[in-house]
Amino acid sequence: MELKGKRVVVTGGAGFLGRVVCDRLRAKGVAPTDLFIPRRKDFDLTREPDCERLYKAAFGGKPVDLVLHLAAEVGGIGANRANPGRYFFANMAMALHLIEQFRVQGLASRGGKFVQVGTICAYPKFTPVPFREEELWNGYPEETNAPYGVAKKAAWQMLDAYRLQYRMNSAYVLPVNLYGPGDNFDLESSHVIPALIRKCVEAQDRGDDRIVCWGTGRASREFLYVDDAAEGIVRAAEVMDEPTPINLGAGFEITIKDLVELIVRLSGFTGRIEWDATKPDGQPRRCLSTERAAKLLDWRARVGFEEGLKRTIEWYRVNRGAPVGSAH
Repeated sequence: MELKGKRVVVTGGAGFLGRVVCDRLRAKGVAPTDLFIPRRKDFDLTREPDCERLYKAAFGGKPVDLVLHLAAEVGGIGANRANPGRYFFANMAMALHLIEQFRVQGLASRGGKFVQVGTICAYPKFTPVPFREEELWNGYPEETNAPYGVAKKAAWQMLDAYRLQYRMNSAYVLPVNLYGPGDNFDLESSHVIPALIRKCVEAQDRGDDRIVCWGTGRASREFLYVDDAAEGIVRAAEVMDEPTPINLGAGFEITIKDLVELIVRLSGFTGRIEWDATKPDGQPRRCLSTERAAKLLDWRARVGFEEGLKRTIEWYRVNRGAPVGSAH
């Protein structure tokens, strides 16, 4: 799909990842008037009537060519444990109604495309490392984020079913944990990197002699800089026509213990680190195979991890206190 001249809807386009994706679309030639970002105050995407209205209102009745569905309700381990029902319903309902209304409005039959952003929370809890896309059905996800992961995986199956029955063009990508400038730094709902950065910077400012971190530190994670993720998503929109699942990752893993020590060093915090082992570690290991992305998308992560962390810490120091855009 040549993006220049296409009318594009980006759900979640005002959020952390969405803003970068929209910048990338504009760089690819999508005109500002051909880019529509639905806001939650105007469209509740968990309701089918709002999704129907979205497609009719987006460009004054002109048909949508491409949907990038980035909107999600999601958080870290604590938020997932507190909101399993909401996270399943919201993420399932958004995908269900957006995909069905894409078909109902005739957008699939005229060659439109729907790109769904999935999650590596869909992988089984004990997936062999590195995670390969063929392993997605070989077990149940890690319990604390299973409702979110299963909802996102069901959206993939819906797209595949619509490909078979309605010849609907689509793509499905699974980004690993994202980080970068503009992330959500709320301590209740943020993911691990922004939560640790905020914890270290605030502890340093207060002169604290310690920080307390969840779990044992033995679990491992992989992290992808937000600009690299945006490039992979846009690339999938350009070259994929069917929802073959494609990992987007950086191809490395780091233990949470080593991650904390790295953020402590880069932020300048000089206190000690304590671990609260009564809190869960989450999935034991996460590291993706990115061979399929390299083969099908000609895509690879480019931003080094330490460089990306430095940029993120600097952004937080400058911008803390400013409102952060919602992911949905």
